[in-house]
Amino acid sequence: MKRKIRVFAFIMALMMLLGTMAACSSGGGGGSTTTQGNENPPAAATEPDNSNSGETPKTEEKDTITALLPPVTLEFQDRFEEIQKEFNKLYPNLTLKLEPASWDDMTQKLDTQVNAGNPPDLAFISSAAIAKYVQQGMLMDISDAATPEMFEDFDKAPLDYMRNGDGIYGFPAYMEVHAIGGNKKFMEDAGIDYKTVQKNGWTYEEFREAIKKGVVKDGNKTSRYGFVFATAGAATAKDYLSILAKNAGMPAAFDENLKFAYTSKNYLVLLKAIREMIDDGSMPKELSSIDAGKRWNMFLTGQTMITGKGLATFENLANKNNEKIKANDGSAVKDSIEVEYIVLPVPTFAGQKLQASTVVDGYVTFRGKKEPTPEHKANVVKAAYFLASGKIAALTNNDIFAAHITKSAKEAAASMETNRNPDNVAAVEFMLANATPARPDIPTDLGAKAIKIEDEVIVPKFQALLANEITPEQMYDAVKEAAVKAFGEDGIVKD
Repeated sequence: MKRKIRVFAFIMALMMLLGTMAACSSGGGGGSTTTQGNENPPAAATEPDNSNSGETPKTEEKDTITALLPPVTLEFQDRFEEIQKEFNKLYPNLTLKLEPASWDDMTQKLDTQVNAGNPPDLAFISSAAIAKYVQQGMLMDISDAATPEMFEDFDKAPLDYMRNGDGIYGFPAYMEVHAIGGNKKFMEDAGIDYKTVQKNGWTYEEFREAIKKGVVKDGNKTSRYGFVFATAGAATAKDYLSILAKNAGMPAAFDENLKFAYTSKNYLVLLKAIREMIDDGSMPKELSSIDAGKRWNMFLTGQTMITGKGLATFENLANKNNEKIKANDGSAVKDSIEVEYIVLPVPTFAGQKLQASTVVDGYVTFRGKKEPTPEHKANVVKAAYFLASGKIAALTNNDIFAAHITKSAKEAAASMETNRNPDNVAAVEFMLANATPARPDIPTDLGAKAIKIEDEVIVPKFQALLANEITPEQMYDAVKEAAVKAFGEDGIVKD
């Protein structure tokens, strides 16, 4: 009898132990009991249901997600505490730790952490930098961790910029168009139908005639130019040429057959056009010495009718300067005038179609030297989606007048006030619909060679062209020679 009692007691103890182990293992991370993004989780995730007497409620393991974030807008970093609280309210088991960085030290901070093998889970960087970190093996592919509902929330074009090969490495925050911007009054005085241009675009020939009309001269002195673009320094010169090249039938350094594109005859057509606008007086002869700050100052002080490159946020900057002028508080740009900023598409060259240049920045997902657990990976995805969608994205993009690229952000923004010009909103949407597609198919080795040619040949030759030290033909020949050397005769476009 005693033996039977001991056996029965042993069986009961074993059953209790197994029950306890099952209860512990059922609450792993990964968010299986919560919804994704900026939606409210099921009641069970925030208020466990204790109605089943004697049953221990399921819990999720605690986890911390780190993010290195620059001042995406003037107000963005001021919202960090609020953002962290909202995320924790949505996911009580998760902590979102936001580390601020300035734009100037963002790359250095990130690279220091990456090189130490301990990067943040998320970093706000350009999609153009994804290939670099993929090559270092420090990015986390989320294609198997994000839900279909997350991916479906995003517009396809900006989401594609987060791809590299077969992987997806985070969520885009915005797709900003590189446009140009005009002074509404000056364009109306010159008889330019800017509203038609906003809806349909314009050719180089139409654009050239328009900017000629914007020039104001007093004898031999020009008091207002038709068009000014910042080109001082390698980065701004590269921007100018790249933005125009996309609208001359060269949306990337390689065509769809992976042949180097800048040996096309259209490249020479473009270089000649750039020189023409300077030589006929529509643009300053000292264009090569104009930096971004001077370019914007010239626009606000009425020294140019159209400026570039123009971002959507420039409308907001112009509006704020107008308010300062009206308030007479002395903080407006010196000698500036009230300006109504009009968003305009870049002209097209050589009979090619509009292919708007864009920049896609976003929340890129990193990993350390060790493989992240599935639970942590899922939690990082939740944080990335939370930042890139819904109310957070709506507030961020409204601050900089950027277009909303998720359905959830568009819905959240519908109830938010903004003083954007509706014609400008429509113009940006038109350009986004004709945006340059992402090219995750370009191999990293080809991309590296193209960058080398750009840095060592294209940029210095282009700066010499702007300074009238060489001809368009001389620059074109130098680029072609370097391309043949790098890619061979069969690796370049011949048309």
